[in-house]
Amino acid sequence: MIRIVVADDHPVVRGGLRALLGSIDGFEVAGEAEDGHGAVREAVEHGPDVLVMDVRMPGLDGIEATRRIGRVAPGVAVLMLTMYEDDDSVFEAMRAGARGYLLKGAQQDDIARAIRAVAAGEAIFGPGVARRVLGYFAAPPSAAEPFPELTARERQVLDLIAAGRANAEIARALAIAPKTVANHISAIFTKLRVADRSAAIVRARRAGFGLGGGPRGPRGTVRDVPDRDADTGM
Repeated sequence: MIRIVVADDHPVVRGGLRALLGSIDGFEVAGEAEDGHGAVREAVEHGPDVLVMDVRMPGLDGIEATRRIGRVAPGVAVLMLTMYEDDDSVFEAMRAGARGYLLKGAQQDDIARAIRAVAAGEAIFGPGVARRVLGYFAAPPSAAEPFPELTARERQVLDLIAAGRANAEIARALAIAPKTVANHISAIFTKLRVADRSAAIVRARRAGFGLGGGPRGPRGTVRDVPDRDADTGM
């Protein structure tokens, strides 16, 4: 019997997944959560074999929740089930420790197969996501850029911090929620091993960040990036 927890901020989606998975022989839905904090709590309290999680949720998103679950409940396999298939979301989820990544709209058999695979310790991706992963590793290496440990979104936030922007200004510039900005800043401090905003600014400006005051692409070029962090719930 594979015990499963479902984490999604949409009640209809959670209810549908619970009904779907509960109807499959060998599956037991042990709990559900409406955000990342709840997902971490359910992982610790119920110790499921698999936690099926959305990427974008308010408060604490699925990627950061996956990272925390890896620390507090490492035996729980996380399978992302989301509508987001952009490279940032896919690779950030992998770095956080997700063992699988499927897009919403996957067939019942594909979801069941993915759950069995990650429960058995395998990694599995939906067809479109798998092509992205293979393409990433097949592509020639790109020129080195500062702070490779940061995601593209975190580099954008760091660039705006270095430009002297306050959190509210960053949220408006990137069209994301202030809470999401705060989560990104916390992750930046942890990854760069700095204690506060001033230390982060010093490191960022030494690397050339903050000169243009806007989102930056590879090698510091300024570019507009479509928002994928807004708390849309999907």
